Amino acid sequence: MFPLRDDNPTTKAPIVTIGLIVVNVLVFLYQVSLGPRGGQLFVYQYGAIPGVVVGTESLPARIGAVPPLLSLFTSMFLHGGWMHLIGNMWYLWIFGDNIEEAMGRVRYIIFYLVTGFLASISHVLSNIGSIIPSIGASGAISGVLGAYLLLYPRARVLTLIFLGWFIRLIYIPAGFVLGFWFVLQLLSGGMSAGQDAGGVAFWAHIGGFVAGMFLVGLFKRREVRFFNPPHHRTYYSDDL
Repeated sequence: MFPLRDDNPTTKAPIVTIGLIVVNVLVFLYQVSLGPRGGQLFVYQYGAIPGVVVGTESLPARIGAVPPLLSLFTSMFLHGGWMHLIGNMWYLWIFGDNIEEAMGRVRYIIFYLVTGFLASISHVLSNIGSIIPSIGASGAISGVLGAYLLLYPRARVLTLIFLGWFIRLIYIPAGFVLGFWFVLQLLSGGMSAGQDAGGVAFWAHIGGFVAGMFLVGLFKRREVRFFNPPHHRTYYSDDL
C-alpha cells in the first residue's frame, strides 16, 4: 500500500513543507559529495547515537561535532540513501501541507522539530547502549502523520495497492491508510524487540506518531476542528 496523493486541498502554498524538503535534499547532496568515507564520518558526527546520548559511550574528540542532545535534532536532516530520502520527502509532501495550514507556519515548524526530537528519544530509549547512528526525517514526519490522522481521517488518499500480481489505484480514507501504517510499525517494532530491523528505527516512527497525536491539539489553530470532513476548506487571516 503506497499513497500517491491526498484529495485534501489547501488555500496557501506550503512554504515550510517545501523548505524542509529543500533543506533535506541539500544536506543529502552535501553528504553524498563527501564520498563514502566522508559521508560515513558525517553521519557519526551529526547522527543520534543512543549510547552517546545517554552517556554510556563517547566519540573521539576529532569526530564529535555537536553535543549529544543537539544530535537528536541534526539527525533529522540526514539520510542513508536516495530511497530513504525520497520515501520520507514523499510522505512529507503528501501530508505536510495540510498540517502546515492547520497550524500556521511558525507553530508547524516547532511541532515538526518537537515531534522529531521525541521520536529520537523513543529510539534512544529502545536502543540504550547502541553505537549505531540513527538518522532520517521519518520520526518528525511520523508526527505529521499522527496529526493528520486526528485532523483529517476522512480525507481521501489515492493509494497504489499491491496484492501479488494484482495492482490497483484506489481512494482510501486517510484514517485507514495511516492507521494501517501505524499498526505495521507497532508489529515491526515488537518483533524487532527495540532493535533496528533492516536499518529501520521503528520505535522512532511509533514515538513520533504518538507524539503528533498528543501534541496536535496544542499546535493547531483554534478554529481548526478534529475529524474534519473531506474537502474541508478554511480561510485564515494570518500566517501564525
